[in-house]
Amino acid sequence: MDEPNTILWSKRSLRQLRKLPVNDAQVVYREADHLKRFPACENIKRLVNHACQYRLRIGRYRLLFDFDGEVKIISIEEVKLRDESTY
Repeated sequence: MDEPNTILWSKRSLRQLRKLPVNDAQVVYREADHLKRFPACENIKRLVNHACQYRLRIGRYRLLFDFDGEVKIISIEEVKLRDESTY
């Protein structure tokens, strides 16, 4: 079995996570942990013309991240409430 991906949270994404209601933050954090087995994950979409490569849909939140397949690192860049300005 392959080694799982390492998940790194940017300072910005951690700040955004802390601003969420506690229950929502727990759900987002738990779902983000599934990225350890990326690309075998659900609710992922590759982004086009965006600063981040991918987004993970978690209810009404979007977790924006990059993936370096060579070193198996998921870099979580932002946690955003889904609205017209998310993308």
